[in-house]
Amino acid sequence: MTPPTLQDLEATASRGGLLLRLQIKALGPLTTLRVGVARRSEQALVLLGELKGWALPSADGLRLDTMRVQGAHTAGVGALIWAATWAWALEASPCRRATILAIRDNDVQHRRLVRYFRRQGFEPLRELGAGPLDLAPRLIWGGSGLLMRCSCAEGLARAARQLRG
Repeated sequence: MTPPTLQDLEATASRGGLLLRLQIKALGPLTTLRVGVARRSEQALVLLGELKGWALPSADGLRLDTMRVQGAHTAGVGALIWAATWAWALEASPCRRATILAIRDNDVQHRRLVRYFRRQGFEPLRELGAGPLDLAPRLIWGGSGLLMRCSCAEGLARAARQLRG
């Protein structure tokens, strides 16, 4: 089956009464990315979930940071956000692989993040710890934990399967 495009995903969101929006800002070679899914309420938009990241112009350049889904009636929101992120990378950037940090704030949450990211197609890359060589990456990522990598094409295929249910 052909992977969905961003246009396909926006239509899917709309059929479900949702708005899918990407906010892209280029800052020299760095591109920041924010993917949001919202629902219209009577008075405003209610943010249901978002993902933030940045991209450098290389195959391994996509770095994902914050992924959050919140509130009631959020079934499928996470899959929609992941699918849009992967589709954007494949359609509009040279990035073909993404890296994310399963942060180690506490052991229970860390294990939960690792399990969740594995379900999205991420595989362990390396542990980011307290060593001197880890100082710069820890400043970038905001802590220690397990760096994980995913193929954007594989991530899109998984998210598309989740959306189809």
